[in-house]
Amino acid sequence: MLSDQSASSAGVETSVETDLRVPPALHELEAEVMEVVWERGESSVREVMQALNADTPKERAYTTYMTIMARLDAKGMLERRRQGKTDLYTPTCARDQYADMRARAELESVVNQYGDVALAHIARQMAALDPRRRRALQRMARGG
Repeated sequence: MLSDQSASSAGVETSVETDLRVPPALHELEAEVMEVVWERGESSVREVMQALNADTPKERAYTTYMTIMARLDAKGMLERRRQGKTDLYTPTCARDQYADMRARAELESVVNQYGDVALAHIARQMAALDPRRRRALQRMARGG
């Protein structure tokens, strides 16, 4: 999870409702890098570069990935470990944990900004769902 030191130095938000550290929103390339590291686990810059450059017509430079991964480390999303001359990076939270924390923070922000109007829209969307899906989401919301 995100440490207090990395969170404060990276400007990571704190959720008012839960007082949990909220990981930062990711820019496009940061999200691509995180997807690779979440899928592979501990990864070097070169491994991430090879994985992402294999799927693109225009390859990015090693230094681009090195910079992005160093920024993700500073933001508390990755943890860096030195092995010889190679930096290895590990995600600090699982993909589903990240999605849960970001969704909570985004929704909290919308509700703080728009109040009952936002909640009414959410209620209408819930009411329009298939009853089976609605019950599943209600169970999920209760933590079960």
